[in-house]
Parts: sequence; C-alpha cells; structure tokens
Amino acid sequence: MANYRDIKGFTIQSTSSDPVPYSGSWASAPSMNTARQTFVAYGASSTAAGAVNGYLGPPGITANNELYNGTAWTEVGDTPTPNAYNAGGGSTTSALITGGDGRPANPVLYATSTTWNGTGWTEVAEMSTVTAEGYGTGVSSTAILVTNGRKAPYPTLSQNSETWDGSSWTNTNDTNSTGTLRPLTGTVTAAIVASNSPNSTNVELWNGTSWTETTNMSNFAGGGGSAGTSTEALVTRNNKTESWNGTSWTEVNELASARRSVGNGNNNISNNTTALIYGGETDPGGAIVATTEEWSFPSGPSFLVEGDMWYNSALNALKVYGKEAGITSGAWAAGGNLNTARGNLGHSGSGTQTASIVYGGNIPPGGAGAVNESYNGTAWTEVGDLPGVRDQMISFGTSTAAIAADGTDDNGTTYITTTTSWNGTSWTTVPANVNTNTRQRGSAGTQTAGLGAAGEPGGKTNNELWDGSAWTEASDVNTGGQQRRGAGTQTAAILVSVYPNSGIHEQWNGTSWTETTDLNTARAYASTSGSQTNAISFGGNPQPKAQTEHWNGTSWTELADLGTYRSDHSATGSAVAALCIGGSQPPGYISATEEWTAVSAVATVTTS
Repeated sequence: MANYRDIKGFTIQSTSSDPVPYSGSWASAPSMNTARQTFVAYGASSTAAGAVNGYLGPPGITANNELYNGTAWTEVGDTPTPNAYNAGGGSTTSALITGGDGRPANPVLYATSTTWNGTGWTEVAEMSTVTAEGYGTGVSSTAILVTNGRKAPYPTLSQNSETWDGSSWTNTNDTNSTGTLRPLTGTVTAAIVASNSPNSTNVELWNGTSWTETTNMSNFAGGGGSAGTSTEALVTRNNKTESWNGTSWTEVNELASARRSVGNGNNNISNNTTALIYGGETDPGGAIVATTEEWSFPSGPSFLVEGDMWYNSALNALKVYGKEAGITSGAWAAGGNLNTARGNLGHSGSGTQTASIVYGGNIPPGGAGAVNESYNGTAWTEVGDLPGVRDQMISFGTSTAAIAADGTDDNGTTYITTTTSWNGTSWTTVPANVNTNTRQRGSAGTQTAGLGAAGEPGGKTNNELWDGSAWTEASDVNTGGQQRRGAGTQTAAILVSVYPNSGIHEQWNGTSWTETTDLNTARAYASTSGSQTNAISFGGNPQPKAQTEHWNGTSWTELADLGTYRSDHSATGSAVAALCIGGSQPPGYISATEEWTAVSAVATVTTS
C-alpha cells in the first residue's frame, strides 16, 4: 500500500504545537553618522550596506559615503560631486550611482554615472536619459537597472528604463506607469517596482525584457525602501511594511520609526527575511534622520508558508496554513476604475479578482444601461454589451461563461424575464424566461447550475433554480424582500441582508433555507463574495457603509473597511480575493474598483 510520501512527495510533520506564521520584525540598529534623505542605498546584505549622497535639509546636499558592517557605520570615500535624488545599486565593494539633481541650491539634472570599487569613485558613461528621483537595483557595478523618475525638461515624469553592463547604458522597454521614487529591487533580469505617483499602489514585474503589471500593494509606497527579489521582496513606507511572495502582498510588522524618502536603491538583494532601512524623513514631522532598523526572523525552521500541513499531536488534529484555511484579516486596495460609473448593479458581475465582467446597472444621468466591461486584474475594457438595457438583475458564472436574468428596463418599472448567456465575446438571449417578474434578488452558482431568490415587488420569497436550459421553482426563502445578496453554489448557498437594513442571513442546502447568524451590522444594498462556509459581505446602506465582515460557516467577524464607502455595488471573486465594483455614493454613482486580499491563517483540516 502506498504511503503519503510516495503519493505526494513529502511527509506530514508531527509536532506538539503549531508552528508560527511566516512573519518577522524590525529592531533598532546603529544610526548612520550623517542624517539624510533621498540618497542611494546599496549593499548585498543587512550586514554589508552603504549610503551615499543625499539631501541634508538646510544647508543642502552631501557627497558623504558611509558603509555598514552589521555593527557600525563608517565614513569612507566621498563622491566627486554632492547631489541627491540619484539612482543606483550594487554591493559595498562594487556599486554605481547615476543621475540626480542639486536641489535646493542648484535644481538641475545631473548626467554623471559613477562607480565605487570599495575604495574610490570613478566616472563612467552617462545614462541615455538623464534622470532624477529614479530608483536603481543590481548586484554589482556591472549589472544595474534604473527606472522612472523625472527627466528634462524638469519636472517631466519618465517611464524610462535603462540597464548598465559595466561599459554602457542600454534603453529597454518602458514601465507601464510613470512615477518618481518608486521602490525597486531585484536584478537586471528579474526585478519588481512598486507604487507610482500620485498615490498609486500599482506594482510591475521585470523579466529582463519587459514590464508586466501584477498584484497591487495595499498601501502607497512611493519614496519607501525596498529589499529582496522579484519573488521575495519587502517594501516599506512611513511605518507600513508589506511582504511579497511572488503572487500576493501581506502586511507584516510595522517600523518603529515612520519615515519616507529613504535611500533610492536596494538595501539588500537576498529575500524578504532580512533587510535594512536607514535615514529618510519622518512622517509626520518632516525631520531628517539617521535612524537604522533591521528586519529579521527569529531563529528556527518552524515558519509557515502557504499550503503547509502538519499533525498537532497535542490536539490530535491535522492542521493547514493558507488563505483558504480561514481568514483572520485582509485589506482592500485600489484597482482600476470602470470606464462607465454606475450603480443599481445588484448581482451584475461574474468572475474572479483578476478576470471579471460587470454589465448593465444604472448609468448617469439616469436609466438602465447595457454597457459590459471586462477586468484583467489591472484595467477595465469595454466588451460586448447586453442585448438591451437592464439593471438590478441576478447573474452568476465566470468572465467567459455567465448568465444574466430578470431585472428592470430603462424606466425602472417594466420587469424583464429574459435569460441571457455570455460566451466570452457576446450575449445571447436564451429561450427560457424566469417564472416570476422580479428584481433585486440574491443569486449564486455557475452558468449551468444557478439560483435566484427573494426580490421585489412585494417582498417576494420565490426561489428559482437554473439547470443550464430552464428555470424551476424550488423551496422559498424564509424572509422575502429586495436587495438580498447571495454567494456559493446551487446546492450550498448563502443569502445575506434585506431591505430595509437587516442583517438576516439564510443558508441553502439544495433543498431548503435555514436562518442562521445575522451580520453584525444591519444593512441593505451590500455585496457578498465567497462560499457557504467562507464568505465576505461589504458596503451597503443606510448612509453608505464601508464595513467588511467575514463568515467562517459559524459566525461573522468585522475586518478591514473598504477604502470607499458605497452601496448597491457589484462584487466578484471569493472571500480570499474579491472585487468591489462601482455603486452608489451620494450624490451619484462611482467608477471606483477595490481589490480584497485576505491574509493566511491556521485551520484544522476536517474530513467527511
């Protein structure tokens, strides 16, 4: 008989206690000799780092160069020309700085590139595009990548990227977004750049040839510090720290000293478990500091990463660590705005956080619309419209295979009973109408197996099932009414809240509805994403709300609020990774999209 290791390639560790989650902390380290901001930070590790040039505040800029050995900072050879806002990278024995400007006394762009050999500085070839406020990264003075910043005529924003090979600069593909002081870390063939101005959480990956947009950060990080690689990075700004695992960002422990405008370079190229941050400007306050903090992990091998599983012998339980295991926290981050602001969306959306469509709704200056937009994880693009205008409908499915049904037309009084199918390119009316004239129902399921329940007018309790070709009446809900919001599948769904302003929650087992634990905050016009045992509900009325609550199959827990309060919006995705789309925010409708990302947790594995 095969054992688990033969099947899966690894064994399940037995331990008397749960390992600790993958996390770290900041600790105080010796301060630099010269307090400064907007300097170049370089170095290969948290025990071999450098700081050169920078702005001192009055009386101005410096050419000072310091090295850190893990114990103390030591002043070494200054650069030939004092300036600030340079870009650069490398190690403490082989580094490069380039560009910059002489503000405030001499606000001109510098073209000079200079290399450091551990003893002195040597001028080398200038960049093709003279740049200030850019960021650089690289492992040595012969392999440097520089991106973004400002170019002539100052203060024009740049999307420029260039690489240095030890003898010349080469223009490469531009970043997708412009920006200044964007934290950058990695190598000339694999890097990550974060947070373009103004106040964006945009993130891009570099593969040595081109830039690709990826998962946004939760917090704006412009002018922050960075360390690591394109798959294991750490980014800071003010007191916030976020860790990148190659797929998603996680907020981790905060800095003791909040600051911005730190070194414009990589603090170390290793991973997201060791790093330094030093210097910068405090926020609030604006004081220029020499403070150094070191990021590290406790010693020991028992750190959890996504998907880890083990047996807890003391509890006689099989445990797993991951986002699907259970949600204890999470955060909303800004996504790409809709091209067409809209509200009265109801359930008018299908898909995942990185592949969704949203359609219909009420569009300013008033009246239902037919506009359909597709989201790729970064931006919305208009695609095939609905056959006719419609709002407050039900829907379910994916971005390439969805169903939309019922709702009302442009005057809001004529009910639509038609069913419409989406194939990824266009909508087709299906010869199978819903049985009940209604709108503002809750829904759940897929293109071939869905349900729609409750709604108006008259506080309807009807529940209908869709099998891919026809609608069939099933057992009614216990509490009828409009603005109910559903999630899950045709045989395991939830229905949350009801107008006016109730947190009523019911569960469907494929046969009947059962009332269960209500939301903590009563509301209507909210949205829900997830499954019957792992869901989030967010936003709503009265006085459009921002609250987010998580359902674990037993109870609701309040988590992080939306960045933008709203009601009657659309939602797609899961409890782990969701989208909140458009909606109403008095006095009108909005186009804002927000992305929800949950943090991993430890949970007990159950079997049946």
